[in-house]
Amino acid sequence: MKQTILVTGGTGFIGSHTVVELQQAGYKVVIVDNLSNSRADVVDGIEKITGVRPAFENVDCCDFKAMDDVFSKYGDIKGIIHFAASKAVGESVQKPLLYYRNNITSLLNILELMPRHGVKGIIFSSSCTVYGQPSAENLPVTENAPIQKALSPYGNTKQINEEIIHDYIHSGAPIKSVILRYFNPIGAHPSALIGELPNGTPMNLIPFVTQTAIGIRKQLKIFGNDYNTPDGTCIRDYIYVVDLAKAHVKAMARVLDNDDTDAVEIFNIGTGRGVSTLEVVEGFERATGVKVNWEYAPRREGDIEKVWADPEKANTVLGWKAETNLDDTLRSAWKWQLKLDEESKQGK
Repeated sequence: MKQTILVTGGTGFIGSHTVVELQQAGYKVVIVDNLSNSRADVVDGIEKITGVRPAFENVDCCDFKAMDDVFSKYGDIKGIIHFAASKAVGESVQKPLLYYRNNITSLLNILELMPRHGVKGIIFSSSCTVYGQPSAENLPVTENAPIQKALSPYGNTKQINEEIIHDYIHSGAPIKSVILRYFNPIGAHPSALIGELPNGTPMNLIPFVTQTAIGIRKQLKIFGNDYNTPDGTCIRDYIYVVDLAKAHVKAMARVLDNDDTDAVEIFNIGTGRGVSTLEVVEGFERATGVKVNWEYAPRREGDIEKVWADPEKANTVLGWKAETNLDDTLRSAWKWQLKLDEESKQGK
């Protein structure tokens, strides 16, 4: 058994898939989640996949005393993967103080508690939103691309938290950090035992596609068809969530087992391929054989025109690479939606 890892937000979309990969790599996992945007029965799915039930604590990371108690209860935590955060761009514009309070306070608490409890490393869940709309010469985006002014309070919290980590470690804090800047995670575990489960109306493209395909939503709207892209729709770098989860396992091993690395390292986690919104919808129809009722709608405020990763640093330094093609990823999302539909019919 390898070291014990604390995963905040571990019942969420990316968090749950990462817990699976950590356990399958031999780590012991403690999940902390306040279930504000996830369900406790996700732990059951993790156990079914791995044969191991992770420890679970229903705790808000903004509660310093409760987090201190978690570290005391599990005295052998050596690493943290910090997912817990409010993450809807649109909501952050409407409720900025909620986002600043949740996303910044939670990180401050964890960083302060790490040296107190002998925790060596933290993997921070950041985002390609820190790059804003890169200029043409900075596409695909490397880790050295300029950080742009955030277009939302959500994006700003990611920038601020990266700066907090840098400043804290620069001050002499005895910890190390890997900051992972994700592009667009999609899909679900191939077992269909865990996947993306947004509360209410989905904010992300793929859940809206699958919910429209199965009849929960009447119509998908593609926002904007007059962008400066080959088909006029926005371009993103869509990465399979299981591939993304595996990057965290590589990053954790680097932090805990390699003493020769820099105290703070940053990696882009993407496929290196830009795919338009229209290509995703058409790809879903091709991959699944299911038609989606969609139409174009006006541009949506705050949307970036095009961004995709240059993942070479993660490929070479971390030894990680996105391996799953888009069709297989979209099929996994559809398989998950079918499973959710079956459960709803059974009244679960």
